[in-house]
Amino acid sequence: METALAKPLQKRQVIFLAMLLFLWEADSETIRYSVPEETESGYSVANLAKDLGLKVGELATRGARIHHKGSEQLLRLNVKTGDLLLQEKLDREVLCGVIEPCILHFQLLLENPVQLFQVDVQLTDVNDHSPEFLDREMLIKVPESSQAGTVFALKSAQDLDIGSNSVQNYTISPNSNFRVVTHNRGDGRKYPELVLGKALDREEQPELSLTLTALDGGVPPRSGTVTVRIEVVDINDNAPEFIHSLYEVHIPENSPINSLVLIVSARDLDAGTYGSVAYTFFEGDEDSQSFLIHEKTGEIFLQRALDFEVTQHYIIEIAATDGGGLVGKCTVAIEVVDVNDNAPELIMSTLTSSIPENSPETVVAIFSVSDPDSGDNGRMVCSIQNDLPFLLKPTFKNFYTLVTEGPLDRESRAQYNITITVTDLGTPRLKTEHSITVLVSDVNDNAPAFSQTSYTLSVRENNSPALHIGGVSATDRDSGSNAQLTYSLLPPHDPHLPLASLVSINADNGQLFALRALDFEALQAFEFRVGATDRGSPALSSQALVRVVVLDDNDTSPFVLYPLQNASAPCTELVPRAAEPGYLVTKVVAVDGDSGQNAWLSFQLLKATEPGLFGVWAHNGEVRTARLLSERDAARHRLVVLVKDNGEPPLSASVTLHVLLVEGFSQPYLPLPEVAPERAQADSLTVYLVIALASVSSLFLFSVLVFVAVRLCRRSRAAPLGVCSVPEGHFPGHLVDVSGTGTLSQSYQYEVCLAGNSGSGEFKFLKPILPNFLVQDPGRKVKENSNCRSSFVFS
Repeated sequence: METALAKPLQKRQVIFLAMLLFLWEADSETIRYSVPEETESGYSVANLAKDLGLKVGELATRGARIHHKGSEQLLRLNVKTGDLLLQEKLDREVLCGVIEPCILHFQLLLENPVQLFQVDVQLTDVNDHSPEFLDREMLIKVPESSQAGTVFALKSAQDLDIGSNSVQNYTISPNSNFRVVTHNRGDGRKYPELVLGKALDREEQPELSLTLTALDGGVPPRSGTVTVRIEVVDINDNAPEFIHSLYEVHIPENSPINSLVLIVSARDLDAGTYGSVAYTFFEGDEDSQSFLIHEKTGEIFLQRALDFEVTQHYIIEIAATDGGGLVGKCTVAIEVVDVNDNAPELIMSTLTSSIPENSPETVVAIFSVSDPDSGDNGRMVCSIQNDLPFLLKPTFKNFYTLVTEGPLDRESRAQYNITITVTDLGTPRLKTEHSITVLVSDVNDNAPAFSQTSYTLSVRENNSPALHIGGVSATDRDSGSNAQLTYSLLPPHDPHLPLASLVSINADNGQLFALRALDFEALQAFEFRVGATDRGSPALSSQALVRVVVLDDNDTSPFVLYPLQNASAPCTELVPRAAEPGYLVTKVVAVDGDSGQNAWLSFQLLKATEPGLFGVWAHNGEVRTARLLSERDAARHRLVVLVKDNGEPPLSASVTLHVLLVEGFSQPYLPLPEVAPERAQADSLTVYLVIALASVSSLFLFSVLVFVAVRLCRRSRAAPLGVCSVPEGHFPGHLVDVSGTGTLSQSYQYEVCLAGNSGSGEFKFLKPILPNFLVQDPGRKVKENSNCRSSFVFS
């Protein structure tokens, strides 16, 4: 009958094995066929597909194959047509010997789904062997005193065929003295006996030669002949007689060669030569070839190793012959006792070497076991290791299936080495071990996992494009393509964040790169998510948060908010001359777009008209008086304040302050003019004087003369134009460079004029009188009624 087995690796097999065992035990049927021996190879025994009710071609799609015990394949299956064919010509005598019936057992295995069918093919005997006598001639000694009806034993002919094709009858050539009678032995074989028809007269005929013919029952019958030579001897009226007509003995199959099996004994009442007995095997058949008998003592020894699995018993006839030619017979029955000398044999019918990890209960292997021993020696127990998620379940007729207990987990264990142990119940117990390896194939059941849930990366601003800023890393417990990861940037939550232009990610290794230079002042930090997706089907993915922090570089100089340096008119701070030390003149306010120590600002007085008069607080930029003011202090002062950050390297900016000393805030005051040209003139004069001092002393006098001539010429030109005249006398003054390069003391005269109609009391700063630094302002005309108020000396 058919029993469905679930398809391996695809369907759950919940009730398969239990139902299979129950149904086979309850109603097991065997398909039987018969074929004559010696049939040529390729002969079609039957159409299995038709007999099993299967469609043409279904055997091929279901992976049908023949399973036969032993290494020699005697039958083959044409899976396309379903025909069961002979692989080679079969010889019943070779395959089965004297065993009848001769049946070949095999199984038809369908793998998809799994089904097993038991099929038996019986080989019927063909009369292909003729009877044969082992000896060419038989000698029979007949005493002349023998009476009619005396029986003389004859050796049987051997025929490898069985049943009716074996020896059925014996005949002897026509004669007037003897006839042959055919008898049946207990095992079904036939043997002849020679019967004396009338008494013989040795003097008349001392010897006869007859032909004994053995005929089998085949169609046509086959025959074999042997010559029987009859010798007429003198009277010997007592034949040897054995003590027992039947001897029975049991001998273990592992008995050593030359060991004693049995002692037979016969006696003869005659005396002399006629009373002496010699022991021989009556027939030199195959059974007697394994033993040796001592001619004088009757001791039977083992001559060949015994094998219970080949022959379980031997029947031997022993002849005791006296000196007169009379023969007595007995039968020796030797039973071979089984010894547990064969280990169990395991034959693997089907094996699945790889199963998916999420498969339900699945058939991994189907195998059969056998043991040619008998009794407990042939009973077997199968087992596997206890710590494995697999079960062994019996099916029928020593067939077992190896199944999984449930779904497996490749990440816990990817390979199982299973040892199937088959042990018999003999003494001592013998076992056979068969090892198989089952691989658990991967299924994409694990999503990628990042090494961190969030990553914080830092990059300095003004970085070079395509700069590597770090990376993310994820792992996948699966294998193969299920563990191959692809990294990607996910859309940011902030739609205004231009993520695609800021960073990129290497899809293969998760390395992150800045696509363009970042500006800390514009973007100090941003967040985005990255995804890792495996290449399984369906693909699994996970996410991680990445925060990129932009580190500040000192790339922004301080910016002065007050006083403004780009105003159209400079700002002048008024300080009363009565101000106490520490009087707050003004406060320089500056900012820096950087952060941290790059935005820590410090203030420093870089240059001042009079260095000791004013001071700047380094931390808040407050400009205060350093001492009491005096009448000798100049009314106008120019301060250069340096604002410097704490970056590396530091960046700075400078601011110029104009301070006017007044007697009181009620009197009119004038704003200071632009002093940028004065600064340039002072710097140029310093360079000029350094060069002049380095000149040769002879050139010094020449320079003084040229200087005086040019000055006189310049004053003569300015008088007719109405320009304010320069007062006579020397105005002491000095300019101090507080930048650290040194101090240069030199007096310069400036003409200061105040226009009579100027409501604002605006000061007019003239250029130095030195000809090399005199600069005319063609865009401004001096009014004729301008009055010179005073002269100042500036550097």
